[in-house]
Formats: sequence, C-alpha cells, structure tokens
Amino acid sequence: MCSWCWAFRPTLTRFLKQLPSDILRTKLLGGLAPDTDQAMDVSMRNRLQETWGNIQKKLPETQFNYDFWVKNVPRRSTYPACRAVIAAREIDQTHEDKMIFAIQQGYYLRALNPSDDDTLIKLAAEIGINQSQFSTLFYSDTVANQLFDEIALSRSMGARSFPSLILQVNSGYWPVAIDYYDENVMLEAVFHLVPESY
Repeated sequence: MCSWCWAFRPTLTRFLKQLPSDILRTKLLGGLAPDTDQAMDVSMRNRLQETWGNIQKKLPETQFNYDFWVKNVPRRSTYPACRAVIAAREIDQTHEDKMIFAIQQGYYLRALNPSDDDTLIKLAAEIGINQSQFSTLFYSDTVANQLFDEIALSRSMGARSFPSLILQVNSGYWPVAIDYYDENVMLEAVFHLVPESY
C-alpha cells in the first residue's frame, strides 16, 4: 500500500530478473501504518493524493484511479494488507507476489480498499487461494506475530523508508539506493558491494 512501491514495481521486476540467481532475495513487510478503524483525516488524504500526482509527474507510466477517494472511507491502516501477503505466502510461496500485485492493482487501479478485510479475502480468492484457508491464517496470531518479526527485522537492517533495498553481505547490511528509472544503476551498486563474486 505504499504508492512509491507501486511506482517502483516495474523497475524492481527488471532488477530482480537480472540479479544473479546465487544472490538470494527475500521480501520483508515493513508495516507502514498499524491497524485503525479511524477514517483518514482530510490533510492525510490530500497529502496522499498529492503524492500520487507527484509520482505521475516523475513516472508518467504509473497509473492511479482517483475514484478510490470517492468510493471508499480511507483509513491509514496497512497492517491488514501486510498480513494478507504473509497468509498467502504461508499457503504457497508462489502466492506471495501474486497477492502483493493483487493488492496493488486493487488499490491503485480498481479503487478497492485494502484496509478492509473483506477486500483482502476477495483478492485472495481471485488469485486462486481457498477463502477458508486464507481467512484462518489471515486472522491467526501466527501471521500477526510474523508481521511484527518482519517489521523488527527490516528496521534492524536499516530499512527506514519504502521502498528499500538492503544487501546483506556476511553479517553486514548495505543499503542500495533506489533508482525508479534504471535497474542497471542498482545492479552496479550490488556488484560493487560484492565484486569478488562478479
């Protein structure tokens, strides 16, 4: 549910395809905004809509459906979407990215509200996950605790913003500067940090 992560998706996909297979990759959920039933205040709504506009100026190929702000009661609550990704991953690793993409498309293109549990359960079903199995995991303490563990781990690695790329070399963590336009810039940074391998 991070709009900059949505904008970064095409470049990230190209980056991951070109990353050598012996560099292991793991996605961690950073949380962003905890659970709340409170409607988003007007200033936050305006700020997020301005962010969408700024993204479209910098990356015109990134699409947003502004009907979201009319059709929904937005909440600053991204933990449910994070738990949905973990539940999907627990059912089948191959569902992780499908669920992320379904949430992003639902939010940014279809004007669905991924802060709502019903939306997430519907999206899981759309990508072929059994609704009952998904719901059981989605509401479980196991998934809730996994999210808190991932938030803690991402912070301990130095991930302070979204999106973040962190390269682990032995026991050290190295931030890789995000480039929204050119995956080769990030690949060069990775190869510079692990030159003995490449």
